Amino acid sequence: RLHLGRAAGITMGPPALEEPEQEPLLLPWDRFSSWLHCICVVGFDLELGQAVEVIYPHHSRLTEKEKTSICYLSFPDSNSGKLHSFTMDFHDSFCICYLVCCFGLYLERIFELHDISLTVYACVCVSLLQSLVLISKLPYVTFFHSLLKLIAPEYFEKQEPFLEAACNDIDRWPTPCPGKILTLPIMGVVMKLRIPTCYDKPGTYQLVQSSDSLVSIVLPTVHEVDLFRCFHPVFFHIQMLWELVLLSEALVVMAPSPAESSDTVLALVSCISPLRYCSDFRPYFTIHDSEFKEYTTRTQAPPSVILGVTNPFFAKTLQHWPHIIRIGDMKQAGEMAKQMKVKKLKNLKTLDSKPGVYTAYKPFLNKDEDIIKQLQKGVQQKRPSAAQNAILRRYFLELTQSFIIPLERYVASLMPLQKSISPWKSPPQLRPFNQEEFMKTLEKAGPQLTSRLKGDWIGLYRQFLRSPNFDGWFRNRRKEMMQKLEALHLEALCEEDLQLRIQKHTEVETVDLVLKLKEKLTQAEKDQLPVKPGTLPKLQAHIESIILTLPEDLQGILHKPDCA
Repeated sequence: RLHLGRAAGITMGPPALEEPEQEPLLLPWDRFSSWLHCICVVGFDLELGQAVEVIYPHHSRLTEKEKTSICYLSFPDSNSGKLHSFTMDFHDSFCICYLVCCFGLYLERIFELHDISLTVYACVCVSLLQSLVLISKLPYVTFFHSLLKLIAPEYFEKQEPFLEAACNDIDRWPTPCPGKILTLPIMGVVMKLRIPTCYDKPGTYQLVQSSDSLVSIVLPTVHEVDLFRCFHPVFFHIQMLWELVLLSEALVVMAPSPAESSDTVLALVSCISPLRYCSDFRPYFTIHDSEFKEYTTRTQAPPSVILGVTNPFFAKTLQHWPHIIRIGDMKQAGEMAKQMKVKKLKNLKTLDSKPGVYTAYKPFLNKDEDIIKQLQKGVQQKRPSAAQNAILRRYFLELTQSFIIPLERYVASLMPLQKSISPWKSPPQLRPFNQEEFMKTLEKAGPQLTSRLKGDWIGLYRQFLRSPNFDGWFRNRRKEMMQKLEALHLEALCEEDLQLRIQKHTEVETVDLVLKLKEKLTQAEKDQLPVKPGTLPKLQAHIESIILTLPEDLQGILHKPDCA
């Protein structure tokens, strides 16, 4: 069980798990649980402080420690008067919507369905002395923001009966299946969206088209924030910020509100896509967090984490952190921040300090002036914000791909040749990653083949190879290649004449072969090995034919499901 506040192995992209074509029999709240763990209402009492007032569905489990953390994260951590309202009228209340935290939560059943390291996301909407909190295992923050904007105004007016009705609507939704167009009715409004798959081309949206007059909202993306809007206060430093995130550097985002804090942190994490950010990140971090002492101590170096904060107290307690991003009020994307130099850390005294990047970091790559000019021109010509965002996201995508392609090419060379795979021997091992050998490949097959940027690429790679992002990326690639070797070994085994082989075996050896083949089949199904179509049924047929050659008493034993 992980405690609130600690996120390990966070993946911002959608789960790669594909749902089966035919849905199994579902029990009440199964559909709801596939989208949300629960919805909480947190109240604020002037004398008693914050408390969880409602958890829905009522059977949802939260420990006392988890409830306490949710309470502290559900209200702004400062008395900032710069909280933004929604477009709808909230009378005397204010309302903001933000991702409070990524944290670990006890979700045993969900963890069995989606292997995402128990990472849980929480989106919050605040109105006067109450907060509405959505808690989910899915990283679809844009979708949950849109959902909160729909249900929060009605809830704050009608209270728990409305919440119960909304949850019943969610329990009738189809399960979140990647690649399919989903229609989601909620309290008289219909949302339409498409969850991306792991096979989608990075940096592109497969837009959901709708001619249905009943559809109220069409979401082109479920998890990506507007990069251009988030980065405009520090616009001239986007390339340096990309390097800092790529290298898993310790970063603090100081912002006027939780909404701006969380959006900026999410933008930073996503700017190295399709590379997975493998360090910890907290879109909204408060002084009540259990890691507060660890992160503010000066006796050790700051950990590899991106923090989003709003409390002015952090301007003093985190002054020793190496990289601090000060975000002012996010203006409309049509406005452009003035060009700013990188500022010295000693000049950051309070949260009211001027917006900018405070660091002593020297980028490895030369600054790309072309992207700055292109986006500046877009501002002058009043190019739509969506178009500006698409340009910036494509720029980051191409930069990351130029960086990662040489690594992909080298790692692919560590794969044994297919001819070395023997069905009667264990699959061959991958060659180990040799840093110096990789560096030598950069001279002829480095990023200069796909990127116009000049600079110390070698230095950037050396720093990256020591980062958690490289460790996470290489572990994932190694796992994929090992599974590919297992798949090739399984395919080679299926092509063998096993009946001829067992003629030379004793009865004991034949039983041992059946048990090993059944174990391989079970493991292949469990790991979803990338085998050719028909391979697993063919292996099952081989097993059945071998069992039939054995005496009847052994056949009965080997046909039992638990015999392996």
